[in-house]
Amino acid sequence: MAQLTASPRGTQDVLMGESHKWQYIEKKLSEVCERYGYREIRVPTFEHTELFTHGVGDTTDVVGKEMYTMLDKGGRSITLRPEGTAGVARAFIQNGVLAGPLPVRAYYLLSCFRHEKPQAGRLREFHQLGIELFGCERPEADSEVIRVADTILRELGIRQVRLEINSIGCPKCRESYRAALKEYFSQYESQLCETCRERLERNPLRLLDCKSPVCSKIAAGAPSMLDYLCAECADHFSQLKALLSEAGLKFEINPRIVRGLDYYTRTVFEFVHTASGAQGTVCGGGRYDGLAKLLGGADTPAVGFGLGLERLLMVMEAEKAEIPPQSPCDLFIAYIGERGETLARRLSRELIGLGLSCLYDINGRSLKAQSKLADKTGARYMLVLGDDEVKSGSGRLKLMSEGSEREAPLESEALAEILEEN
Repeated sequence: MAQLTASPRGTQDVLMGESHKWQYIEKKLSEVCERYGYREIRVPTFEHTELFTHGVGDTTDVVGKEMYTMLDKGGRSITLRPEGTAGVARAFIQNGVLAGPLPVRAYYLLSCFRHEKPQAGRLREFHQLGIELFGCERPEADSEVIRVADTILRELGIRQVRLEINSIGCPKCRESYRAALKEYFSQYESQLCETCRERLERNPLRLLDCKSPVCSKIAAGAPSMLDYLCAECADHFSQLKALLSEAGLKFEINPRIVRGLDYYTRTVFEFVHTASGAQGTVCGGGRYDGLAKLLGGADTPAVGFGLGLERLLMVMEAEKAEIPPQSPCDLFIAYIGERGETLARRLSRELIGLGLSCLYDINGRSLKAQSKLADKTGARYMLVLGDDEVKSGSGRLKLMSEGSEREAPLESEALAEILEEN
């Protein structure tokens, strides 16, 4: 019976007193993306499992340990999306988007699912903003995507963040780096965690992303990918640094950033929150030039990022960033008697039709109880209707914050004008 009254582990309810924070953030995210020319895309909550095993990579923790995968009634393996990029790439290919004018800019706000240990700012069902830019291989695209993230964080009042960038090269120059990593980590194979011992053969780059304290300490002395970049990748990274400096963005080079998904190439970046008690990556992304081709589409360069909303809310609270309060109800109509209730019902209906928020007591409480309810709802004004008010066609409109009253006609359009003036 306890399961009927408890949400599944790693999920959370967003109740009515908190949802306005989410609405504010989502509106701001959409506004910034739209200003940069990104348009919203919506993709399915679940996809064929092969999309993620093939696109994200079966050596990643996401695919190997964290996906919610099941068989549907037709015996097909489907997976709740653990991230958004693979689904967007699939949608672009399936619908012929990449055959049209390039670049294509898209953003999405969606829920993702990963079976991992729940902790602050990280849930099994989490919500994410993502942006994708397909069709530009120049570092100008990388710079633009990073600037979108920077604009979002600044306009939400987040100041204590550090931009860290790295390049993990292309498949051509990464081969020699993989060999160097394998040689380095082989010296410490017996000390590595079981997962990293498996990764050593299949994908040694993943060892740099391990969160085990022992593995992390060993990884700190590993060779840097920046020393193995081919001429093209080195030039791309150099141009990106120049573009970020030109835009006034401060950054640090962190050669240990590899990101957790196999489709990344060249640029990877993270915005890391530095405030006490809330450290961690707020936003991360990079370039994935080979993803579209890997999924069966045309060879199309791409870059983007993901930003978790739970983490975003947490760091905003840590920095005491301002979130506008929930919009109050414009008017609460209290009434006495049947005629007063009938008029309250009509005025409420008409005011809502005029674009205002209006409540009246549908439970038929006493006038005293209705007055208390008006306080609890946070209504800006209260109007009391009884037989005398119905007969005269006017009533006393009370401004709740001050307690002052004024005469008001009991006609919806006239009432609306008064409410909209203040």
